[in-house]
Amino acid sequence: MSLHPVVHDVTERIKKRSATTRAAYVARMEKALGEGPHRNVLSCGNLAHGFAACNLTDKTALRGNQRANIAIVSAYNDMLSAHEPLQTYPEIIKQAARDAGAVAQFAGGVPAMCDGVTQGQPGMELSLFSRDVIAMATAVALTHNMFDAALCLGVCDKIVPGMLMGALAFGHLPCIFVPAGPMPSGLPNKKKAEVRQLFAQGKVDREALLDAESKSYHSPGTCTFYGTANSNQMLMEIMGLHLPGTAFVNPGTELRHKLTAATAERAAAIAALGETPMPLYKVIDERAIVNGVVGLLASGGSTNHTIHLIAIAQAAGVQLNWDDFSELSAVTPSLTRIYPNGQADVNHFHAAGGMSFLIRELLGAGLVHGDVNTVAAHLGEGLHAYTKEPFLDGDSLTWREGVTESGDPEILASVAKPFSPNGGVVVLRGNMGRGVIKVSAVKPEHRVVEAPAVVFNDQNELLAAFQAGELEKDCVAVVRFQGPKANGMPELHKLTPSLGVMQDKGYKVALVTDGRMSGASGKVPAAIHVTPECLDGGPLAKVRDGDIVRVDAEQGVLEAKVAPEEWARRETPQPDLTEVHHGLGRELFAPFRAAVNGAEAGAGVFSA
Repeated sequence: MSLHPVVHDVTERIKKRSATTRAAYVARMEKALGEGPHRNVLSCGNLAHGFAACNLTDKTALRGNQRANIAIVSAYNDMLSAHEPLQTYPEIIKQAARDAGAVAQFAGGVPAMCDGVTQGQPGMELSLFSRDVIAMATAVALTHNMFDAALCLGVCDKIVPGMLMGALAFGHLPCIFVPAGPMPSGLPNKKKAEVRQLFAQGKVDREALLDAESKSYHSPGTCTFYGTANSNQMLMEIMGLHLPGTAFVNPGTELRHKLTAATAERAAAIAALGETPMPLYKVIDERAIVNGVVGLLASGGSTNHTIHLIAIAQAAGVQLNWDDFSELSAVTPSLTRIYPNGQADVNHFHAAGGMSFLIRELLGAGLVHGDVNTVAAHLGEGLHAYTKEPFLDGDSLTWREGVTESGDPEILASVAKPFSPNGGVVVLRGNMGRGVIKVSAVKPEHRVVEAPAVVFNDQNELLAAFQAGELEKDCVAVVRFQGPKANGMPELHKLTPSLGVMQDKGYKVALVTDGRMSGASGKVPAAIHVTPECLDGGPLAKVRDGDIVRVDAEQGVLEAKVAPEEWARRETPQPDLTEVHHGLGRELFAPFRAAVNGAEAGAGVFSA
């Protein structure tokens, strides 16, 4: 089917906007690619250091330039359930590489923090900045000029975007992402959310809450709700950086093992010394970025990617903005119901048809570019290869066409019968600034809220007001000075249970903040990422207690109903943030807070 006209027009506008920066990026990558295998530039001493620890077979292979050397960059640690399975991957990859006539070396590790552990804690203020640290750590791992391809082993929130940003600096190298897969389903998400709200009201104790959380997050693998981690996996697949169908295969299974080995074999094949070279810069272009945005919108993915996708695009010389998200959202149907947008989890989504069905539907409607480069050209042309699913035929890994009908239309819908005719993200504009709101989990009756503002400078102030009964009314909670320059732009997901309780009591409730919400945020309307941020002179800081604020996700409005002359007279307060700039390593990130740009520019320290 021909490309949807809006998808075509948005893509062409991005290309035009990006012409200079993309051309400069491609020129740098082609120059690096033209220099051939980079081990050529190493002195004998350099090379000897580079393979000193290898076994004799690998050392012999690396003495010349006839065998590809694959870098393994991993986010493994055994505190993060999503990354614990990665412990065994390097040996699987090394053996598979040898079997394919190549070598693999563990090039380096990247830090990997868990937003689930730091949620509501001071450490969350380092979370967004960890993305750019991970990008730099990936660059350090690849900077030795020893490698012809890279495998990035990572799953969770800032880790995949950071690794991809770092890998794009080495875009002359092929790169494939290697996931670990989700943990099996545990306590149903609806029950978990109920217990959280009961705890917020003091109706159950901490032991009951911990028991519910432990039954939900219970084993190695990614958390099963559709937050940022699983949105990452969707993106890597629809952008052509996974082998098809690998995103949501559970860890510890034979299929998962075979897919990991196959990824190493494929990396050898697409390396410059392989049969069909495919450098990363040829995979990630304007079309792949648009495919990622459409996939995010169609699946109701994490709002964090309204920041991360912009930063990823910039790393490839592509200029993406929120207007692009908004225009694509208007024509992209909502095709999934995965928690928090429904009660199913990613295992249910995968069983119903998963990524192959989702991509097939989007291709059939002309909503994504099919004529893209991917790491899986051996399985089909362009994105069409991703309508296939991996299976075991005895001991052999194979791919076959995925299902053409959803196994559960209540979880995974067709374009012909979508859950909603448009995507799950809306851009808001008004005298308070620009922001985004995720509406895929917000019931229609809650998508427009007009109520008096209750202003806070810290999430703990809001929680204290809730406990004191001061929020028993219609209100728009404004939490200011939560932007990247102020305190690293933490997620404020800890507020969700309390605000959800107020909504359930029948009050009109919304949140407005220049901070972030979790990718798992759900039923309470939240205008987030408001830019310019308050510390940078953003007008959100002008809101006062009692101002009538309108959050309108139907018309895209974020407005304080204050007379223009009064609004112009108001000054932006400058709070003392010293307390949040120290402790738990926060003092080390002062240079990041000083250098970071705004949310719509990717909230990065080196993105333009």
